[in-house]
Amino acid sequence: MAKVLIIYVTTTGNTEKMAQAIAEGAKGAGADVTCKTVGEASVSELAGYDVIALGSPAMGAEVIEEAEMEPFFSEAAGSLSGKKVALFGSYDWGDGEWLRTWEDRCKDAGAEVIGSVKAHLEPDDDAVNECKEFGAKLA
Repeated sequence: MAKVLIIYVTTTGNTEKMAQAIAEGAKGAGADVTCKTVGEASVSELAGYDVIALGSPAMGAEVIEEAEMEPFFSEAAGSLSGKKVALFGSYDWGDGEWLRTWEDRCKDAGAEVIGSVKAHLEPDDDAVNECKEFGAKLA
């Protein structure tokens, strides 16, 4: 059974809704899942999990959330080598460039990026189902 850690930051609740759907999908597929906000998480926890899923909305000029997720990710990057990492988040404008950039940063840190999922604004039923399927793949 895979141990999955989902860490996210949310500003309007959209990324939180995605995190919950991913957690539901992973649990349904048999994974041992821990889901928490970035403020509740510590980099030292990463070592105890098989899969790390990180979630952030797109902010500013297509970047991850800068107050909490960016400092956490910058600190965590050194712990990602050899880890399976999945990324998710919601966006309002653009085409998901922040997620592609984040994937590249994970790969540069030595992580094995196993996928990403994004939703435009509030996740609709299709996006929630996509998140559940994504979660099942993490298990």
